[in-house]
Amino acid sequence: MTSRKKVLLKVIILGDSGVGKTSLMNQYVNKKFSASYKATIGADFLTKEVLVDDRLVTMQLWDTAGQERFQSLGVAFYRGADCCVLVYDVNNAKSFDMLDSWRDEFLIQASPNFPESFPFVVLGNKIDVEESKRAISQKRAMAFCQSKGNIPYFETSAKEAINVEQAFEVIARNALAQEESEDFSDDFPGTININLDNDQSGCAC
Repeated sequence: MTSRKKVLLKVIILGDSGVGKTSLMNQYVNKKFSASYKATIGADFLTKEVLVDDRLVTMQLWDTAGQERFQSLGVAFYRGADCCVLVYDVNNAKSFDMLDSWRDEFLIQASPNFPESFPFVVLGNKIDVEESKRAISQKRAMAFCQSKGNIPYFETSAKEAINVEQAFEVIARNALAQEESEDFSDDFPGTININLDNDQSGCAC
């Protein structure tokens, strides 16, 4: 059996402070949830080995501090990312409104080769909070995702472990596809990747 090179996938998780980025990572990697809130200072990362279509890959999940003063962490933090996860709190309208600027910030800092086809995934977190407190409807979030080129969308709860595994499965698959397309364009400089898969079924829930 031929041994394939080990694949390391770099995933950046962005969003306002307090939306649950660290909790989502901890739930996915360690199957743990902590109710005590501690703001991330600068950046932190966790790794997890996962199987994607029978390929063993190592996911490196980078969690950023949502505070503005840490937003300019520098190009090195973003560079080389294979997927970007945008997280907001479904009970906090401002955190949803900020998704656009987080997305723009990522594309400027990471400057991927093909920004129009770079994989993003949107997570609407904290759906365990009672329905009456909800500020952003699923319909509105899905409309945003469709307007940005059918970004996959999941509603999650880090606390109750709802949809966390499913969301990161899609994140891993999209990151691996991005990594392989980058490898292909490195092997054939000057080639243009054309994404023919345009009839994706929109936002996944």
